Amino acid sequence: MSKPESPPRVWMVTGVPGAGKSTIAGALARSEARGVHIEGDALQRMIVSGSRPPQPEYDEECEQQILLNVRNQCLLARSFLDAGHLVVLDYVVTSRHRLRYYLELLHPAPMGFVMLRPDLSVAARRDEQRPHKTVLPRWRHLAGEMAGELSGVGLWLDNGDLSVDETVRQVRSGVTAATLTVDLLDAFSARRAPGQRTGSQAQFPALS
Repeated sequence: MSKPESPPRVWMVTGVPGAGKSTIAGALARSEARGVHIEGDALQRMIVSGSRPPQPEYDEECEQQILLNVRNQCLLARSFLDAGHLVVLDYVVTSRHRLRYYLELLHPAPMGFVMLRPDLSVAARRDEQRPHKTVLPRWRHLAGEMAGELSGVGLWLDNGDLSVDETVRQVRSGVTAATLTVDLLDAFSARRAPGQRTGSQAQFPALS
């Protein structure tokens, strides 16, 4: 399966809390003349009554709001893409199932997928230094889930010792490894786990 000829104009920057998602996503967007940073947490905060943010334990309402969040991220991304902007999404993605949903909603646009993977001690230190939230202790298990589900998918970067500018440069230089489409993800999944399928439009609502 060959990579698309044109580099992606939409990117996803993900990782555990404290990995640097929002910082790097914002910097990557600002490195373009026309760049947009779509932060999933900011969309969640738009729900001012009845909000159910992501929780470590499964919660049906929480899951529905996560799916709504992803859908709205992609609606915004497609709108900005149509207007000629580069778009950088910033959200926690832990499974091929969820990643495939993004790729379906953004199709046919390819996505540059970046997993920030500093040492957990680095992420914990960064998380503790944030004045508005310290959440990693509740979410440390995501590191294992991401490694089990997404290792080898897209571009993985240990940004623990890198500056913001150095990280952005490595993201841009790793564009070939980062680029994903539905077909590329399905090919990876077939090689990794024959007979298993990732998420489909039958399981997630499609954009109209």
